[in-house]
Amino acid sequence: MTPFAPLREQLRTAAEEFAGGPAAIAEILTGMVDDVDRALREKLEIFPVCHHSPASGLAMVRRLREKQPKVIYLELCEDMRPMLDELRNCTLPVAVQAWAGELDGFPVTWAPLSVVAPITEASAEYQAISYALTTPGVELVCVDRSTDHVFQWSPRDDEPVAAEPESPAAGREAAEPAATAAETKLHGEAVGIEIGDLRPQFADLEAHLLHHGKVRHWSEWWDQYVEQPLSTADYDTYRQVMVLIGSLFRRLRTSGTDRDEDRERYMWTRMREHLSETGADPGTCLYVCGAFHAASRVEQFGLESRAPFEIEPRTGTTWQYGLIPSSHSAIEAQFGLAAGSVSIAAATWSKGVKRGRLRPFALATGPGAAKKGAAKKGAANKSVAKLASPPPGGESAAVVDQLSGFLSTPPRLDTVDEAELLEWSVDIVRSARRNGYLASTADAIAIYETAILLAGMRGRARPTPYDFQDAAITCIEKDRVPGRRDVRRLCEILLGGDRIGRVGYDALPPLARNVYDRLTALGIDPTDTRVQRTLLDLDADPQLRPGSDLLWMLRTLLPGGAVRPIMGSRGLGERSIQESWDVAIGKYQRDLVELGYEGVTLEQVLEQRLRTVVNGPQASAAGALAAVEDALVYLKSVRLADELGGRAVELLTAERTVDGAPEVLRRIRALIDYYRATESGLPAWCGRFVTAGYAHYCTLLPTAFTDDGTGVRPVAAMLGFLFGMENLALSLGCDHSQLELAVQQSHPQAPAKVALLWATRLQLGMLTLPELRQRCDEMLANPLVVPAFPQYLSGFIQAMDPVPSIKSFVVELLSKAFGRLPDAILLPWLPSLITTLRGQAGELIPALTREAGRTFPGDGAGIESFVPPWARPPRRSAGTAPAAAAGGPAAGLLRAHPAACDAYAALLGHDGEWQELGDAPYPAASALLADHPDTASALAELLSAGSAHPAE
Repeated sequence: MTPFAPLREQLRTAAEEFAGGPAAIAEILTGMVDDVDRALREKLEIFPVCHHSPASGLAMVRRLREKQPKVIYLELCEDMRPMLDELRNCTLPVAVQAWAGELDGFPVTWAPLSVVAPITEASAEYQAISYALTTPGVELVCVDRSTDHVFQWSPRDDEPVAAEPESPAAGREAAEPAATAAETKLHGEAVGIEIGDLRPQFADLEAHLLHHGKVRHWSEWWDQYVEQPLSTADYDTYRQVMVLIGSLFRRLRTSGTDRDEDRERYMWTRMREHLSETGADPGTCLYVCGAFHAASRVEQFGLESRAPFEIEPRTGTTWQYGLIPSSHSAIEAQFGLAAGSVSIAAATWSKGVKRGRLRPFALATGPGAAKKGAAKKGAANKSVAKLASPPPGGESAAVVDQLSGFLSTPPRLDTVDEAELLEWSVDIVRSARRNGYLASTADAIAIYETAILLAGMRGRARPTPYDFQDAAITCIEKDRVPGRRDVRRLCEILLGGDRIGRVGYDALPPLARNVYDRLTALGIDPTDTRVQRTLLDLDADPQLRPGSDLLWMLRTLLPGGAVRPIMGSRGLGERSIQESWDVAIGKYQRDLVELGYEGVTLEQVLEQRLRTVVNGPQASAAGALAAVEDALVYLKSVRLADELGGRAVELLTAERTVDGAPEVLRRIRALIDYYRATESGLPAWCGRFVTAGYAHYCTLLPTAFTDDGTGVRPVAAMLGFLFGMENLALSLGCDHSQLELAVQQSHPQAPAKVALLWATRLQLGMLTLPELRQRCDEMLANPLVVPAFPQYLSGFIQAMDPVPSIKSFVVELLSKAFGRLPDAILLPWLPSLITTLRGQAGELIPALTREAGRTFPGDGAGIESFVPPWARPPRRSAGTAPAAAAGGPAAGLLRAHPAACDAYAALLGHDGEWQELGDAPYPAASALLADHPDTASALAELLSAGSAHPAE
C-alpha cells in the first residue's frame, strides 16, 4: 500500500462510473497517480519545474534554503556548464549559446548550427545556478545531452534543423505581437532548449480548458489555475501537483516521445556515473528537471536501475560557447508563449518574493561585483546555514498524500488588492496620454470597475493582469491607435515591460571586447542601445582612420541598423575627408558575439567570409569579383585580392549561364580602372579574367541570343564586355574573328534581341547605318510590327552601352515614331512603351535624354526652324559628277608613280578612275608662299640641318 493508493482507487472508480466501464480514461488517471508515487519514492530527490515559472522559482528558493543540497543535477546541455560561471557578469535575461559554423558529421545545408538556453531571474534553474555558484562546497552538474546530440537526434532532411524549434511548444501561441522585430529576434534562428515544457499536445483538451477557464490562451490558463495556487503552496504539494501535471501531458502526447525518453535515459545514466565516480550521498543531491521528465517511465529511471544505455560519441564538429542577450519577447516568440506572459511572470515573481519574505539567490553583476560577491560569499553562507540545518545524509521524510486535499479543496480566492489595481489604472491612463490617447480620470475609474467586472464574469475574485489589460483596451482604445504603441503594449510595459538582458564585458569573446575597446576610443559607448552620432574629421586627425576602418567593417559584417554612414563613402580608390556615423551597436550584441565565434579579430572574420563566398557551392564570378573589391577596400590586402581574383577566373569559365553578366561587367570595369591608377598596374589575374571572359562569352553568345530564358540585359552586358575589353583581350592574344563568327551564328527571334543584334552588326561593320535606318522605317510602316516596336526600341537602348555610337540613332528612331504614327496607334502604344523602358532599360534613359538634348535645340524659337540631321538633304545630288581632286605635292607624287596606287586599289578590290587635278585647296596660302619663297627655303634648310644632326 502506497500513500496514494486511496486516491488511485478513487480516481479509478470515478472513471469507470463516468465511462460506464473500464476505459482508457481510467488507465490515464490511475497511471498519473502511479507516476507521482514513483517519482516521490525515488532515492534521488526530483524537483519538477516549468519553463520560466515563478511558482517553480519560489518553491526552489524555499527548498534550497531548507535542504541545502551539496550536488545539483540540472537539466541543461552538459557542454554548456562552463559558461554558467560567466552569468555573474551579465544582466538577465541572457541565453547560453552553443554555435558551430563548420560542420563535420551533419548536412552542410544545416550550417550554421546554434542552440540557446535562455535564463531569467524568475526561473527555478537560475536560482539553482546562483545557489551552486555562490555556496562553497556545492557542485553543479549539467546532465542533459550535449548540443552535438541535439542535432544528432534530429531528423536528417534537406531543411536546416534550426528552422524547427527543439521545443514542441514553439510557434503555436496565437497572440498579437508585442515587441519589435529586433527584440523578438535576439536568439536568431537558434534551437531553443527549454527546461520544463508543460503544454498539452492534445488540441481538443487545450481548447476545452481555454473555453471553460474563460481565458484567451494557454499562458493565461496556466497563470490562473497553476501558477497562482502553487505560488503559496507548501513544497510537498507543489512537487506532487507538478509531477501529476507532467504525467498528464506526457500521456496525452502522441508524437515526439522517443526523443524525450532518450533524453531521460541520457540524464539518468550521467547522474549514476557521477554518483559512482564521486561517491556523493544521494540524500544530499537534488535533480532539477522539467515536470514532463519527472514523470518518466523509462527503464533507466532511478538510481537502482541497471538498464544500460549507450551514449553515442560526438561528431567532429567544433562548438563555440558564449552568452548572448535575451529578452522577454524573444523567449515568448521562440517558445510559443503569449505576448507579455514572461513579463507578467516576472511581476508575479517579485510579488511572491515580497509576500513570502523570501531572499532569492543571485549572482553578483556589474563592474567589481565579482570581487564583492567573493568577499561576501562567506557571510552569505553563514546566513544560509542559520535558516535550517541540513537533514542527515541518506534520510528522507515519509511521503504524505497532498494531492487528495489539493484536488478536492476549492482554491482560496484572493481578495481584490484595491491599492494595486487603482495604481495600475492611474498609471495606464497617464501612459496612454503620453502616447496620444484622449484618456482622463474617468477612464481610470472605468478601467478599475471594468477589471473587477471582467474578473467576476470569469469566476475570479481578484482581477488578474490579463483582466486589467482587457479592461484598459476596452476603455481607452476606442477606434484607432494614435501612436506607435497600442494599449496592450502599454499594459505590458506597465506590468514589467520587455526586459532586455546584457552580456557583460568580461563575458564577451575576445573579438567583441576588441571592438568595444576600439569604439570607446572613438567616444562611442558600445553598451548604449540608443543611436549615437559620431563625426570623424580624418584629415585633421589621421589617428581616427583605424576607427573609420573598424566602422566600415562592422557595417559589412553586422545588420544594417547597427552601423550606418550618414556622410562619407568607401570604395575603390575613394578616400573620405570627413565621415559621420549613426552607431547603435548596443542593440546587436548577439550578432557581435556570434562574430566572436568565427575569429579573434574582425579582419580575420572578414577574410574567412570572403574565402567562403568564393569557395562555397553557390559561388559565382560576380560574387568573387565583389569579394576582390571588399578585400581591397576593407582589408587593403593585395595578396588576398589576387587569390580571390584567381578563383573568379575559374568560376567564370565554369558558368553555363549569363545571368550574372551585368554584375560581372560592372565590377571588372571598376577593378580595371582602379588597378590602372596604381603603380603596379593590372595584376596577372585581371589579364586572365579578360581573355577567359572574351572566349567564354563568344562561345555562349549564339545560345544566349536564341535562349528564351535569357533576357536582353545579360546579352547586352556580354556584348559590353566583348566590345569594351576587346583592345585588352586582343593585346593578350585573343582573336577578333571569334567574335565575328559568334555574331554570324546568332539568329534571335525576340524583338529586343533582334534589335540588339542589328546594333552589334552595325558596330562590327556588317551592317551600314542606311541599311539599319531602312529596316526601322519599314517596321514603322508595317501596322503588324508597330505593337512590338517598344521591344525593338528596348533592345536598341540596351545596345547603347556596348555600342555608344547608336545613341543618336535611337533618338532618331523615337522622333520618327512620334512623328509618323497616328494618334489611334500612338496613344494605346505609349503605356506599353513606358513600362517596357522602365522595366528593361531604366538606368539608360538618362543617357538617352542627354543625347536628345544635344540633338534638339534648347529654345522654342529654334524648334520651329529645326531640321533634324537625318532629314537634311545631302551635300551633293546623286547625279552630280565628283569634284576635281585638289592638286598639291601628294597628288603630283601619285601622278608621277601611278603603278603603286593601281596595285593597292586592285588589292582592295576597288575599280577607280584617275581624276583631273584642280586648283590647290588653299589658293591664298599658295600665293603667299610663291611671293615670299625665302621664308620657305630657310625653314627647309633648318629642317635639313636638324635631320643631319639628330644627336644635337
